[in-house]
Amino acid sequence: MIENTPTITFDNSIVSNLNKPKIMAKIKEINNNYLYWDKVKYKKVNGLSAEEIWNTVKLVRSINYKQIKFSNVVFNYFNTDYIQKSLHEFDMNIGGYMGSQKIIPESDKARYLVSSIMEEAISSSIMEGANTTRKKAKDMLRKDTKPINKSEQMIVNNYTTIKHILKNKNEELTPENLLEIHQLMCKNTLKNENEVGAFRTSNDIYVVNHSTSEVVHTPPDFVQINKLIQELCQFFNSEKEDFIHPIVKGIIIHFMIGWIHPFTDGNGRTARALFYWYLLKKGYWLTEYLSISKIIQGSKNQYEKAYLYTENDANDLSYFITYHIEVMHKAFESLKNYIQEQQKDNLQIASFIKIPNINERQAQILKTLYDEPECVFSVKEVQNRFSVANYTARVDLNNLVNMGFMEVISVNKVKQNYIRSSKFNELIKN
Repeated sequence: MIENTPTITFDNSIVSNLNKPKIMAKIKEINNNYLYWDKVKYKKVNGLSAEEIWNTVKLVRSINYKQIKFSNVVFNYFNTDYIQKSLHEFDMNIGGYMGSQKIIPESDKARYLVSSIMEEAISSSIMEGANTTRKKAKDMLRKDTKPINKSEQMIVNNYTTIKHILKNKNEELTPENLLEIHQLMCKNTLKNENEVGAFRTSNDIYVVNHSTSEVVHTPPDFVQINKLIQELCQFFNSEKEDFIHPIVKGIIIHFMIGWIHPFTDGNGRTARALFYWYLLKKGYWLTEYLSISKIIQGSKNQYEKAYLYTENDANDLSYFITYHIEVMHKAFESLKNYIQEQQKDNLQIASFIKIPNINERQAQILKTLYDEPECVFSVKEVQNRFSVANYTARVDLNNLVNMGFMEVISVNKVKQNYIRSSKFNELIKN
């Protein structure tokens, strides 16, 4: 699918381009966007041929390369100006405690966190083939209903895995807890249950372009998996190697799971989960609120090409790093827009809080009933929606029943649901 790059030649004419400001300004622009040969060949730079431009681009990259080695395979990356500028912004906003306080009000953190975890679980699963609507998936997670098919099971698994990571974010990565992540992620979704929570034991695994049946990546031999995973765990846990910015390191961990392909299935979901884990471990707490997979889902073609560009161009990780940083920018902007929308909702919720003896959670329930008259609540849903204990959720709902805003309907001998009462409009009006 990806055009191969031309043969690289660093002759005197290419080296002399380093001293030509107009040429170097264009090369810098190409490198900040980290373009591959398939786009560079169409660039016009001071009368140079496409091959001369590419050779100059590669010369600048090779001068600035940093190297990482996994087993006997060397990977390169180049911290371009764009990458360094972005990392500074992320340090200030995603990891910076004081700056982040301005982004998410303390009182709204629990609610936003639940919503973002759900969004990440749904998007990551849909990317891997889960077939459902966001609304249906969120209802299932909020109500804690049992999944009825593979798609729903994938989403529940992803949600459970992210919550597990949040709970254990300070742990070190070991082969054992990597297998636990895979087991949580793939429970009841693989044809062969023996492959859940287990490394692959054959080489019958290929990454294929399903539209053309072309093999686009052949993972390392399965006999190398244990050694590669041990090295990846050391890379995840250790600070002894030359300094690598934590966000860049997290992105490389994401890439390496895809490259090693240690599992028969679920590699993409596991890779994105490890990226979250690593950033949370390193103090980038706002990562909890970013739905990375939602943005990747909308640019899946570029995501796949970022992998292929890296492998096709001498394992240059900067293609994947640049793409991932662009995704993080979009996810951060999406979060800010979401919060702005929620702030508008908060103004409406404030009018419900004015009702005597109504707390903020109950005000949000009343607003939902006002906007969606057919909405049905359960204790479990309120528990999940607001991250509160079962007792607190039950008290909130029963108080609304006692005040006349809601009615109880029996689902079975044990379970009850709560709906808008016939007096709701009249009480709200008053």
